[in-house]
Amino acid sequence: MTRKIFPDTAPAAQAAAPIPLWQQLALVAQGLQMILSGQSGTAAVAAAPARLRPGVQALLFQVLRQLGRAQALRKQLAPKAPPAKVDALLCTALALAWDTAQAPYEPFTLVNQTVEAAKRGSLQRQAGFLNACLRRFLRERDALVAATDGDPVARWNHPQWWIDRLKADHPQDWQRILQANNAHAPMSLRVNRQKSTPAQYQQALTAIHIDSRVFGADGVELAQPQAVQALPGFAEGVVSVQDGAAQLAAPLLLQGLDLDQPLQVLDACAAPGGKTAHLLEFAGAASPLQVTALEVDAERSARIHDTLQRTGLQDHAKVLVADAGQPAQWWQQANGGQLFDAILLDAPCTASGIVRRHPDVRWLRRDSDVAQLAAIQAQILDALWPLLKAGGRLLYCTCSVFKAEGDAQIQAFLARNSQAQLLASPGHLIPGIPAQAGQLPDNGAGDHDGFFYALLQKHA
Repeated sequence: MTRKIFPDTAPAAQAAAPIPLWQQLALVAQGLQMILSGQSGTAAVAAAPARLRPGVQALLFQVLRQLGRAQALRKQLAPKAPPAKVDALLCTALALAWDTAQAPYEPFTLVNQTVEAAKRGSLQRQAGFLNACLRRFLRERDALVAATDGDPVARWNHPQWWIDRLKADHPQDWQRILQANNAHAPMSLRVNRQKSTPAQYQQALTAIHIDSRVFGADGVELAQPQAVQALPGFAEGVVSVQDGAAQLAAPLLLQGLDLDQPLQVLDACAAPGGKTAHLLEFAGAASPLQVTALEVDAERSARIHDTLQRTGLQDHAKVLVADAGQPAQWWQQANGGQLFDAILLDAPCTASGIVRRHPDVRWLRRDSDVAQLAAIQAQILDALWPLLKAGGRLLYCTCSVFKAEGDAQIQAFLARNSQAQLLASPGHLIPGIPAQAGQLPDNGAGDHDGFFYALLQKHA
């Protein structure tokens, strides 16, 4: 059995090679069916046996990146949609096999093993149907692919509403955004400036034959993803995994503030704690800065504690399980009823900027979600703004490329708040498109995700 190796399959997924491919395909199809029914990709991968998860995740992510094309091909082969379980297995095979340049296995192998998955599972009666569809696909592949080329969903592998929104929001860049979304995201690290420097850490990686490049003030980007356990100093808090765009939050909020003063900072919606830790790392060990980290979900809040413990910063932050949009429930406990000097609001959003890391998002979201989440963002903004001191700063950010969650949200906020002034801010950062010179603090964000930043100052 010939296998091709692609970035998502290395290194953990390669260890799954001895596992029968039909078994992996069956689990990938199961995961795809879960996602199409509304469950997250995390839940879909977790449903697989632990030893099979790396390989299943690698294949499932590739399927999700090619699902629009696979569904269009399935319609060519079977205009009447088969039952959901059959459809998921058929689309899994088509997604993995249609582009021979990216196929993780030879197309004939994928077809044979897909039919084997049907025979060995609960789809024995549909094995003939699957075999017939896939054998026809092998015979007529070029013609079938050409017949779907005119379908935007097949070409871009995103829902039509998503494509239409990007065209309206980013008329010059929408195609580059979609192309970036279908690529593999790099593994980016943030070096704890209290314990090392990017140059020093890069030397440590080179010593164990891990290639990398330095970016920004604290960033190191790996040439290939690695298990965090293999990273020197990870357990001791020397580095954390964090995208380059997310690494901009701490310097944007804190640069220009007097970090020798006992500042009170609120990190709203803080899980898993990466930005909380970065705020404290940026301020420095001698700074009296204190951070209150809020997270409404208790399970996710535990991850903030884990991050602070690993980085040795637990004594400088207070973690509360609370709803940022309901200050009456936590403000007294958080800061003794005092106003904050600075607030970081990484607001809940569609996550449309991190699709390359979470390819399930595009198939889980609905167009109506954008307006619903924008309303939540506005409510949290309005709830937190009164808690900011005159002269203080609020940094609003989302991992979204949709303007309703970024620029339009901030323009509406400014229109209803005469005390608010928009300071120099990056605005929308587009995945796959380098930021303009001077747009970012320090010297860039590497190969970053889609993000939005607006830095607001409060006048007296």
